[in-house]
Amino acid sequence: MRAVMFDAYGPPDVLTQVDLPTPVPRSDQVLVRVHATTVTSAECGMRRGEPRWGRAIIGVRRPRKGIRVLGLEFAGEVTATGPAASRFRIGDRVFGFTGFGVGANAEYKCLSERASLTTMPANVTYPQAAATVDGFTTAWHFLHDLADLRPGQQVLVVGASGSIGTYAVQLARQLGAVVHGVCSDRNAELVGSLGAHRVFDYTAEDFTASGERYDVVFDTVGRSSFARCRPVLNRRGCYLPTTGLVTNSLLAAGTAVTGGRRVRTGMSVRKHAALAALRDLLGDGRLRVVIDRSYPLAEIVDAHRYVDSGHKVGNVVITVVDGDAPALGHGGPRARC
Repeated sequence: MRAVMFDAYGPPDVLTQVDLPTPVPRSDQVLVRVHATTVTSAECGMRRGEPRWGRAIIGVRRPRKGIRVLGLEFAGEVTATGPAASRFRIGDRVFGFTGFGVGANAEYKCLSERASLTTMPANVTYPQAAATVDGFTTAWHFLHDLADLRPGQQVLVVGASGSIGTYAVQLARQLGAVVHGVCSDRNAELVGSLGAHRVFDYTAEDFTASGERYDVVFDTVGRSSFARCRPVLNRRGCYLPTTGLVTNSLLAAGTAVTGGRRVRTGMSVRKHAALAALRDLLGDGRLRVVIDRSYPLAEIVDAHRYVDSGHKVGNVVITVVDGDAPALGHGGPRARC
């Protein structure tokens, strides 16, 4: 099977296409023919070996053998099952998250049927499904699980035009919150169309000087800090960062003891409940999927360069099976993929 591998940390050029044996499902595993996957900011960090503490997991000097094929989220078709597998059938259309095993940048991926995996709604394409998994489930973990967001609360989403951010705006609005977003002016219309009541252009406005107060500040891109956001948090508000895990985990522990404004953070790895909610929202047509660009697997190096540029809006999709390229669009209220 075709796969894209890296055996050293560095720029996008460390990625190379290789031929690997097609895996065989064992025990409770299923074999998925991957139709679409994505390139995320997290994977680009893994490719660079960043953050440094993450090398304790992925390899100190070079990526460990088992994780040299990247790819966190995917959508595809079950083509074989192991002898103990019973949850899925051959031919099922599925989408899910590979977790620390990565490996979706390939034509086939084997994983346990107990992994973060579920069937796709009939009305959703493979590129759409692949582009929802990590962004939505991360937003769910922080807003639904950690913040326990309630109707009427005020939420600020920093990085509102990114993969996590576009889902966070929609999810917060559906949970009944009043949503403000921070992004560049060129993406303000998009973020407003997703449900934000107010949008700050970070190149021209300082949201900390706006006079607004929030129950939740969700920083999806690591462009802020608890110290900077503390003045705009309500007395019992919380700051939710997706980056800076070590530092922010210490802050989370400290603020839990002192009370008042808090930091809450963590990693979203087991995504079963969030995937169930995602499947319902997609099936009902209540979730917009923003796809910025699409590349075939053979051009994944260019996809990594684009994500590294910092200009990504929503999601960057990699199509593995010919004919699965999505329609692109993110400019206005009707833009939907």
